[in-house]
Amino acid sequence: MSRAILELHDLVKSYGALRVTNGVDLEVLAGETHAIIGPNGAGKTTLVNQISGAVAPDGGRIVLDGRDVTRLPMPARARLGLARSFQITQVLPRFTALENVALAVQAGAGSSFRFWQPAAAEEALNARAREALEAADLGARAGVPAGALSHGEKRRLELAIALAQGPRLMLLDEPAAGAGTEETRRLVEILRSLKGRTTVVLVEHDMQAVFALADRISVLVEGRIVATGTPEAVRADAAVRAAYLGEAA
Repeated sequence: MSRAILELHDLVKSYGALRVTNGVDLEVLAGETHAIIGPNGAGKTTLVNQISGAVAPDGGRIVLDGRDVTRLPMPARARLGLARSFQITQVLPRFTALENVALAVQAGAGSSFRFWQPAAAEEALNARAREALEAADLGARAGVPAGALSHGEKRRLELAIALAQGPRLMLLDEPAAGAGTEETRRLVEILRSLKGRTTVVLVEHDMQAVFALADRISVLVEGRIVATGTPEAVRADAAVRAAYLGEAA
């Protein structure tokens, strides 16, 4: 049986009187793609922000590969192998796709940034960046400024940036957001090709993508995990259908 690479224990986060994360317990196994789904306002992004270190929980513990990281800042978690993407694309538009990824490699290696010496000029960074771009099906777009890429290509560039850091755990927050049918299909194929290469926590509204990719699914409703199981088990759960999938129990 696979070991847990991520454990959340009784995680709590409130904003004033609103409890957004309400005693979340979650275990993500090494090598799996674990989807977190739930209705709008369920607290999914807040939960991902706590895992990544962008938001500090009010209570509970976050354990990454056996180490308590609850109070560690984002850069320290990144050095331990945690990478994430965001709902809103965050790339450097004037830098090429290759330069965007090479800078991520450089940051992961702990190098200082020397913008007057472009990161893409260093072959060691260049090679790793190209490998990540190829994995994200962007090899042919390496020299294109990120700002000139399509929306779907920018989403895949974010995935390449995360991959270039050699993560043990990737947090993908709605990677298909705003993408068309064809781009979503391509993204699903890419993520499927990465299965077993790294552990993925996937937050996504596109249920076709979720059921195509997830080994297990956790359902978050009003800040609580109400069900965790295989896609088949979650799809068959009457309480889940009533709370989220829009079907009568």
